[in-house]
Amino acid sequence: MIDKLTAEDIANSISMLRSSHSGPVMIVEGVTDCRLYGKFIDRNEVVIVPAHSRDNVRKALAEAWGHRGDRRVIGIVDADLDILFGKANRPPLFSTDKRDLEAMMLSTRAFEDVLSEYADGDRLASFEKRHGDVRDAVSGACVMLGLMMFVSIRDNMGLSFKDIDHSAFIDERSLRADVRKMTDEVFAGSMNANRGKRDVIDAVTAEAEAIDDPWTAVRGHDAVAVLKIGLLSAFGAYNSKGLEEGRLAGSLRLAFGMGYFTETRLYADILEWGNKNNMVFWISR
Repeated sequence: MIDKLTAEDIANSISMLRSSHSGPVMIVEGVTDCRLYGKFIDRNEVVIVPAHSRDNVRKALAEAWGHRGDRRVIGIVDADLDILFGKANRPPLFSTDKRDLEAMMLSTRAFEDVLSEYADGDRLASFEKRHGDVRDAVSGACVMLGLMMFVSIRDNMGLSFKDIDHSAFIDERSLRADVRKMTDEVFAGSMNANRGKRDVIDAVTAEAEAIDDPWTAVRGHDAVAVLKIGLLSAFGAYNSKGLEEGRLAGSLRLAFGMGYFTETRLYADILEWGNKNNMVFWISR
């Protein structure tokens, strides 16, 4: 039933809230977003509403502001490919610093906290001596896949990125990605591909040479999958055995505390906008 909810349904639920809540309302993409941002909001002031899709956040926010005149509503979405396309969201719609929420968390010191829990110190030091910083290794393993999605959408290549098996192209010892094997994996699940593999690789390589921050292209899901491979095969401690992606992502959300969140542009932008509009969103540090 959740996937049947429309933006109007979300806007209706906010209107119903107004009978008991006159304060700010924050629309987010999903339940996981509710859990994370729920750690940081002032619950005496703010109500979070999950919209169950990025598109629903945008449309429900437009409905609340444009047709219902409710100016105490904001939305938060993953930046997705907006950064690569050169698009910028404007208040009352805000977006994550990096491509998505997980990528934003992984680019902070929460990454090191997760490693403290699941990585073996000696094995991790050995890995970094041979292959460099582990965060850079993770982003480097995922950036080409993220850029492949970008060029596919930009150039209408018809590629599909569902059910990717990262182990098919990630070296479990170095975490390096084999771009040819990655392309084979993507094409294996892309029934509507309309470009050759060579054309795709050339387009992705050109984008990779121009990108400044890989985390704007890296999908958080891919990064968590690669980090899991590294923990299971290269630098994990005993408690990482059998580690699943869902548990690893949950540990990342737990590690991402208020101290890390306040370092993000997302926190600062909403804080500034709220101050200007006499609204409190975040708890005091």
